[in-house]
Amino acid sequence: MLTLTRREWLSVVSVAPFGAATRGAAAQDAAGRIAAVVRDYAAQGFHRTGTRVDQSSAQWLAEQVRYAGPAATLESFSINRVDLLKSQLELSGRRVEGVPLFDGAFTTAAGVSGRLGPLNSDADIGLTETAVNAAGTGALGAARRANRHKAIVAITKGLRPGLCPSNADSFLEPFGPPVLQLSSDDGSWVANHAARGSKVTLIANVLRNGAIAENVTAEIAGTDASLPPIVVMTPRSGWYWCASERGGGIACWLEIMRGVREARPKRTVLFVASSGHELGHLGINAYIDKRPGIVRRAAAWLHLGANIGAASALNNNLLQASDDDIDRALSDAMMMAGLTIARRAPRANVPAGEAEAIHRGGGRYVSSIGGNALFHNLADKGSESVDPQSVVKFSASYLELIRKLDAD
Repeated sequence: MLTLTRREWLSVVSVAPFGAATRGAAAQDAAGRIAAVVRDYAAQGFHRTGTRVDQSSAQWLAEQVRYAGPAATLESFSINRVDLLKSQLELSGRRVEGVPLFDGAFTTAAGVSGRLGPLNSDADIGLTETAVNAAGTGALGAARRANRHKAIVAITKGLRPGLCPSNADSFLEPFGPPVLQLSSDDGSWVANHAARGSKVTLIANVLRNGAIAENVTAEIAGTDASLPPIVVMTPRSGWYWCASERGGGIACWLEIMRGVREARPKRTVLFVASSGHELGHLGINAYIDKRPGIVRRAAAWLHLGANIGAASALNNNLLQASDDDIDRALSDAMMMAGLTIARRAPRANVPAGEAEAIHRGGGRYVSSIGGNALFHNLADKGSESVDPQSVVKFSASYLELIRKLDAD
């Protein structure tokens, strides 16, 4: 059996020891790889699940995994993809393009017409605002369940102006009327018309097409196959280019893979980069379904959530964990690497992201999610939206956590 001290472990991974604050030649090499991964990933196009871009991106990532050391496997799962035909609000002779919620109803090509007014009024079509990924909760979620309106217009409110779609958490069980999401840039104009009760036509016309999506998986065998494995997971799909939303996490996932390969731990470490993130986390559920019992059997699930190393992180890192010990272990490692933790999710809360599946299945997990002014925004498209040195620190933190778990 191989048992390494912290100094011995970190001396063979792709980042400098914590005593050097993740500086030096190894860290610079890692930063260069990270920048290249983010640049290539963002340049591929819109990363919606089951699309041509998503499929070609899976092939690209499998190649990156092979560069990092282990063999990559593509694991396919089927989806009923939503393809937009016409998605717009017609108002006062103007057409405003939008994106419907993918877990609500849709319209015919003719759309739905009626008087526009405030949400929960007697208007045919209600108007409200929604924060990113809040479309199933709060006033909008309640109005969708009440089904009072023929349709709803939701002005999206991200940290920067623009159209910032919400994920379809209930993709497999859609509910409520059609909801058309519009850019915050159009908010005041549409609100003025709602105050006057203007007549509008809302169109959310789509096609459903069967498609294949793929998870990218890998395994680094430990020296003791009898020990429960560690799983490192990150999503790889999303609404737009996702440079900082997903790119930093993917690059970090690859760097952790390099470090584990060099360290040769006792425990087997499994890696999964899942598609289906914006559609109710379909990919991680497919991964779990292929491995009955894996949720509880694994020693721990390590989740690299959204915005890992985002340049506009706003010092707003969120930590989610199943228990105090694993929370403390990652917290200590992050602080040693020079990262801050601004928020912690209460233990009773269902965590955001793919950690939700582990929480509901009774597994052990820890998850980090960064802040990001470009979250779900069309402007999240350039490699400069990720700070490679920050991703180096995240990879060092998770490698230190794996060392501790391996020693247990």
